[in-house]
Amino acid sequence: MPQMRLLVAVEPVDFRKGIDGLAAVCRQRLQTDPMSGAVFIFGSRNGKSLKLLVYDGQGFFLCQKRLSAGRFNWWPKGQEGPSLRLQAHQLQLLLWNGDPAKADTAPLWRPLVLAAEP
Repeated sequence: MPQMRLLVAVEPVDFRKGIDGLAAVCRQRLQTDPMSGAVFIFGSRNGKSLKLLVYDGQGFFLCQKRLSAGRFNWWPKGQEGPSLRLQAHQLQLLLWNGDPAKADTAPLWRPLVLAAEP
């Protein structure tokens, strides 16, 4: 999953929407092809649920996480544009109700330093 595009829709959506409704949100609001292979992450208006939508080449996969208590603590606000890109480890934090913006991790890409030959 590290090589996949993970896009958070900044504006909350109506969670009565299913696959077709969320695919329309991708096209209309996010200006992105829902069949591009990206993982789209949507938040509910009440902040208690997330939905993930992805097309795998044969069909759509839709999953939902609803918190049994409380609300998701983090959601992008005041972002430029309709979506925000996340890294795989940030999505994992979000799903565990953490703050992806405060994730203190090693850089995903580091230059390789080769030892000099003697």
